Amino acid sequence: MAYRMIVLDLDGTLTTSQKVISPKTYEALMAAQERGIRVVLASGRPTQGIVPLAKELKLDRYGGYILSFNGAKVIDFRHQEVIFEKSLPESRIHEVVDLAREYKVNLLTYENESIITETPGDIYVQKEAAINKMSVKYVVHLLEYIYFPPVKFLMLADGDRLAEVEPMVKESLGDQFNVYRSEPYFLEIMPENIDKAYSLGKLLKHLGMTREQMICCGDGYNDVSMIRYAGLGVAMANANEAVKQEADYITAGNDDDGIAHVIEKFL
Repeated sequence: MAYRMIVLDLDGTLTTSQKVISPKTYEALMAAQERGIRVVLASGRPTQGIVPLAKELKLDRYGGYILSFNGAKVIDFRHQEVIFEKSLPESRIHEVVDLAREYKVNLLTYENESIITETPGDIYVQKEAAINKMSVKYVVHLLEYIYFPPVKFLMLADGDRLAEVEPMVKESLGDQFNVYRSEPYFLEIMPENIDKAYSLGKLLKHLGMTREQMICCGDGYNDVSMIRYAGLGVAMANANEAVKQEADYITAGNDDDGIAHVIEKFL
């Protein structure tokens, strides 16, 4: 069966170490889209952090999709239509805020094109803002400010501290939340049962496609579900060994045009 879709993680996969798309990879993706291949950008980043790359690749022209917040939101980029979305349980948001205070870690969430937080000067808040090219909005009391159901929270601290905090947060929040570290200093608080494979299943159903028609490429632990799920699961050469073991194929690294190689070989 011919592949009709390529799904790309961003950091460490589509983009180089400098967080840009290399010219060779860009040209390969544009040529693939000209041939009718669907491109999906799938990341733990908030939606606004993916939009600049979606615009660069002209997903609006070619009918591509954004899968943001690690799968909690799927958007048809051409029509700006939300295909799937799952937010955190509103009745328990206060628990997340209380836990951050109890364990003395900082916390942020997202409002449209901004990061909102009580600690805008935190180095990890600034890192998240820089990665996603988002502004930071200071609020005095986060819980009082939130008037919408958040899709995700990030707890922020150095890696050693979050290693201590993570199991306690998991135990406290239970099975209505998915809690994991995407970086040593980022503890993600997500809705239950959300991962990239689950949300890609929703997108495939919407498009009338099967997983056998899909290639998924990634380098991180949060990419494993979609690498397993895809018709062809691809790990980058720079991926962790545990991620590579789940892949059907290992391509070159993100600094060596690994995605362009996948397109040339399989599309």
